[in-house]
Amino acid sequence: MRSILAVLVAAGTLACSSPSADQAPKSVAPPKDAANPVSRLPDGWKARLDDPNTKDTGTVQMEKDAIVFAGGPGGIYYKPDVKAEKDYTVIAAFTQQKTLPAPQPYGLFVSGTDLDKDTCRYTAFLVRQDGMYQIVSRNGGKDTVVVDWRVATAMREPKGVKPTNTLEIRAMQDAVHFLIGDKEVHQMPRGKVGPDGIAGVRLGPGLNVQVTRLEIKKFPE
Repeated sequence: MRSILAVLVAAGTLACSSPSADQAPKSVAPPKDAANPVSRLPDGWKARLDDPNTKDTGTVQMEKDAIVFAGGPGGIYYKPDVKAEKDYTVIAAFTQQKTLPAPQPYGLFVSGTDLDKDTCRYTAFLVRQDGMYQIVSRNGGKDTVVVDWRVATAMREPKGVKPTNTLEIRAMQDAVHFLIGDKEVHQMPRGKVGPDGIAGVRLGPGLNVQVTRLEIKKFPE
């Protein structure tokens, strides 16, 4: 098992999940002369923003078992050395802390290559607060919708609470399975998803989302 959060623990960058007054999770504050979006992120993390002219990645808070992204622009967030390869599963639990007037997508991405170049490529599995999901691939700045927005019956209805939905991308042999909770919502040939590559988080603009249990497992373990 290769856990992204385990890497962060080893780096000593996490605070307690139920902090006392002197142990509150620390947000990553930007330097006054922030010259690029990475300056707003924890050590080891990078961002590729949809708008390359945007410098503000919002606020990132880290706790023992969670990463909270708040108020940033749309983009992907990742650790360059964390890859999903061979037979794998990428899984995380997402809690949208605050609903938005217009639903914005959030979720996982895999098959990330050239993420810091114009030839950037990845495939993302996304959900929204209105109970919809989508699968989209980006290749060289062009988005291809694999599965357009459709109802995800496996998602929990908000109903005034903060629902948590677990998303999983599972690659086994020649097929890739997309799951919400323990329910598969789509399956496609591995060749359509893309080659092995970096995995991470994809967020729409203005979201306040808590991500827990973000990890990669290789099969067989």
